Amino acid sequence: MTFQCRPLCAACCTAPSISSPIPGMPNGKPAGVPCIQLDPQLGCKIFGQPERPAVCAGLQPSAEMCGENAPQAMFYLTQLEIATAPQSQPR
Repeated sequence: MTFQCRPLCAACCTAPSISSPIPGMPNGKPAGVPCIQLDPQLGCKIFGQPERPAVCAGLQPSAEMCGENAPQAMFYLTQLEIATAPQSQPR
């Protein structure tokens, strides 16, 4: 079964940090900041375009990631971002 993106969610375009350039965000985007390429309906303006970062194209919706609603998706992806963030080295 293929899982479809939930309309008006955009958790995957907001919660994670993206280190690769995005049109309009040449340094990528920090975690928790909505991507500049979101349209008013929270869809991706560059979906399927070559300038879309590979990390975005590789992220596929799933029941586990998306949960039952947008707040659950945001929580899951925020926790994943925290768990995978590089750790600061003590000085």
